[in-house]
Amino acid sequence: MKHLPKHLQPRYRYLAVGIESWPDATVDRRGFQRALWDETRALLGDPGSAAVDPSVLQFDREGSVGRAIVRVRRGTVDRARAALACIDAIDGDPVGLRVRGASGTVRACEEKYLGGPPEPSEERTVVYQRQERTATARSPRVDVRQGDAFLGVTEFDCETPNRDAEIGENHESDRD
Repeated sequence: MKHLPKHLQPRYRYLAVGIESWPDATVDRRGFQRALWDETRALLGDPGSAAVDPSVLQFDREGSVGRAIVRVRRGTVDRARAALACIDAIDGDPVGLRVRGASGTVRACEEKYLGGPPEPSEERTVVYQRQERTATARSPRVDVRQGDAFLGVTEFDCETPNRDAEIGENHESDRD
């Protein structure tokens, strides 16, 4: 089968998408693709969805942050951004999506908008509302575990317990 001449081949644009979710969310590439198709179809209808033709090319997620590259047809970037803005949950887990930018090639999209590793996150114990709790921290955001769910706060809302100071105070009082 012969290839189409270059002037008849479809032209694409690539969207860099930042993904944020709770640390215990199970967001994967397949679920993201399904949510993207569903929201595009719900917003634009079947003909509009076929014109945009959204496809997830790359998907990477570590902890509660991730990133993806979505391919759409040229001239439909605004409609694809609108469909991405409609996604508020993937497989029942709430997510936040942010389109970082659009590019004409995958390589330019990676270099310009997805350069470097995702934000590092760490598990640590924090004091929130006068109670020690486990949390996932990504400066300046902190996701505090509250029962079986998470609560999003900032570093200013919580403190790191200073156990060394408590131990030192106990030893000083023993000396008196």
